[in-house]
Amino acid sequence: MSGGNSEERTEKPTPKRLREAREKGQVARSRELNSTLVLMISALGLWGLGYLLVADLATMMREGLVVERQMTMDPSALVQQFASLTGEGLWVLAPLFVLLVLAALAGPMAMGGMVFSTKAISFKLEKINPVKGLARIFSARGLMELVKTLAKFLLVAFASVLLLWSLKDELLFLSHEPLEAALGHAGSLFVRAFLLLSSVLILVALIDVPFQIHQHNKQLKMSLKEIKDENKETEGRPEVKGKIRALQREMSQRRMMERVPEADVVITNPTHYAVALAYDRESGGAPRVLAKGADLVAMRIREVATAHGVAIVSAPPLARALYATTEIDQEIPAELYVAVAHVLAYVYQLNRARAGEGEEPDLPADLPVPEEFR
Repeated sequence: MSGGNSEERTEKPTPKRLREAREKGQVARSRELNSTLVLMISALGLWGLGYLLVADLATMMREGLVVERQMTMDPSALVQQFASLTGEGLWVLAPLFVLLVLAALAGPMAMGGMVFSTKAISFKLEKINPVKGLARIFSARGLMELVKTLAKFLLVAFASVLLLWSLKDELLFLSHEPLEAALGHAGSLFVRAFLLLSSVLILVALIDVPFQIHQHNKQLKMSLKEIKDENKETEGRPEVKGKIRALQREMSQRRMMERVPEADVVITNPTHYAVALAYDRESGGAPRVLAKGADLVAMRIREVATAHGVAIVSAPPLARALYATTEIDQEIPAELYVAVAHVLAYVYQLNRARAGEGEEPDLPADLPVPEEFR
């Protein structure tokens, strides 16, 4: 039996896939949540600010309907009064407008945050393709939207019938009230009905939000093949990574070989290992490793050292210890100070002897290399 089709989208989206989808404007959105919040905030705004709004608008209407005789003879005065009343009306309604704007922003902020993408608004021929448009309409998602719209209509219609039935006595009683009291009572009934019907849509939003999140995650799911391809693009293909590592090693070795002529001594195994050391008396530090290598690299270090007259000393235990415990351009460990000091002293005496300033020395047969380093 096969272990599954690698083309099936069964895996969760990777962070890179989520980031790219967000850049394209593809985030979870619920129109039902947005419309519910706008209606609820509008109803609450009218409930809290309705009395003040009605009072201010009534004052404006009374003042606006009073026209002095001289204004009728000056058209510009009428235009100026109309502009003034319009500005006052907008100022009176400004708190409600601010609430509506905040409500319109609250929905997207609650689901994925605000996203602005030029890719989402860019022109694409497929957006006006009638075939794809019909496919979207008659797809499973389109069917779900139709069912959701019908359910919302039936729910609101049912709630409206119940509301009208519960308010029938108050509505009929309006005809027995004075005009001003009836208008205030009617406004109160309207706001109450608006708030109750808006509350009904909360049920629709509670169902739609998880559904939209599920659909969004389902659309972004990836197949095993897509994840593997993404990993290759992100981390690089194995053959390319191998080539890069080879080039890096080559460059590192080239730089290392360029420093071998600066060494005071090259300590060898004698054939398997080679470590080039330099000691700066003025700095007061320990000897530093300029280059090290095994086999072919060790042979190349010996060749460069021979070509530039750098002393080569065969000390197998010390060479192995230095190779295993040091890194390029780092000081040698304290445990090997004495053994390296013997070698450096031997090299300095050897150079003096070759310059005719003394006898040629002998390297100690057994350098003091600790057992744990051998």
